[in-house]
Amino acid sequence: MTESFRRDGEYEQYTNPYQGAQQHASTPAGSSPVNPEWPPPPAQPPAPQPVTVEPGTTVWPAQTQAAGGDGHGGGDGGTAVMTAVPAGPAPAPKKRARGPFALLAAVAIVAAAIGGGTAYGIQELTGNDTVASSSTSTNVVPSSARGTVSGVAKAVSPSIVEINATLSNGSSTGSGVIITSGGEIITNNHVIAGANSIKVSTSDGKEYTAKVVGTDSKKDLALIKLENASGLTPATLGNSDGVQVGDEVVAIGSPEGLTGTVTSGIVSALNRDVTVSTDESQGQQQQQQGGGGWPFEFGGQQFNGDTGSSTTTYKAIQTDASLNPGNSGGALIDMNGNIIGINSAMYSSSSDSSNAGSQGLGFSIPINTVKSDLATLRAGGSDN
Repeated sequence: MTESFRRDGEYEQYTNPYQGAQQHASTPAGSSPVNPEWPPPPAQPPAPQPVTVEPGTTVWPAQTQAAGGDGHGGGDGGTAVMTAVPAGPAPAPKKRARGPFALLAAVAIVAAAIGGGTAYGIQELTGNDTVASSSTSTNVVPSSARGTVSGVAKAVSPSIVEINATLSNGSSTGSGVIITSGGEIITNNHVIAGANSIKVSTSDGKEYTAKVVGTDSKKDLALIKLENASGLTPATLGNSDGVQVGDEVVAIGSPEGLTGTVTSGIVSALNRDVTVSTDESQGQQQQQQGGGGWPFEFGGQQFNGDTGSSTTTYKAIQTDASLNPGNSGGALIDMNGNIIGINSAMYSSSSDSSNAGSQGLGFSIPINTVKSDLATLRAGGSDN
């Protein structure tokens, strides 16, 4: 920069270093220049501009060192201003679930933890007439004994009973499955058909009198109810649609009056068409002769006697678990302790049912058939 001064101290010529040649061009010749501040002021920093940030972003104020400052924001130009302009409405803060939803979630976790005990626990909370039922396989057997015949027998035997029916000219013996703690029992219709009185023995040796609630001869099912009973151990009704050929099973019943007999085997086949008699007198005759044996047809042949002219056919689970006269109405059970069928018929190579013995060909009514028929049985059955 070049400057000259008059002796009186006035400017002779002024060149604005910030305006350059344009300033000289715009000043008329011979005119006096505008008296500027001297020394010229420092250049001002640009005005702070709004900064758009995403909602929820933390903006830290920047610090600058002012002329003559200490470099720690103590000078004149200390802190730069940043204005956060939300791009849209900020999302509502997340809240921890409370109230009923949290309670239900907690219940679901607890239910998952206790596994097989869920169905029975629900029954105890809802009353004596609620059937413990599961659409999937639950674990009734304790984990330490799961998958063993002894574990299944110990867990389910308290739910299996022996049934003795007194007829007008004899008696019959069969088995049954407790389905409510108040004493509802599922059995075969042919076990109690035409009975004048029914006595039931539980696994702990107690005896009860029972009344028929409803019968369905077309499905060979019956529902009876113990008198003055409470606190019984109901079985868990499983899901027979999930049964597969080759699955291991356990049968519990009272063959030939031998209460609580346990046998085991596998599922040999599914959806076998088994035909049984619906004639009450025919059933009584076979019960008297065979101690609970029951004639049936399969593949066009008759076994264990003549089925008569009045018959019905149902789809059955075939098993090689040993079944004998007296097993009728008892349980076919999976290895988790769920009832998957009600034992109803057995093959014998002898035409005389009194000499009938297990040949490894037994048949059970699928438990889903029982569950679908339960409301009808409670209402008196289809035979009334």
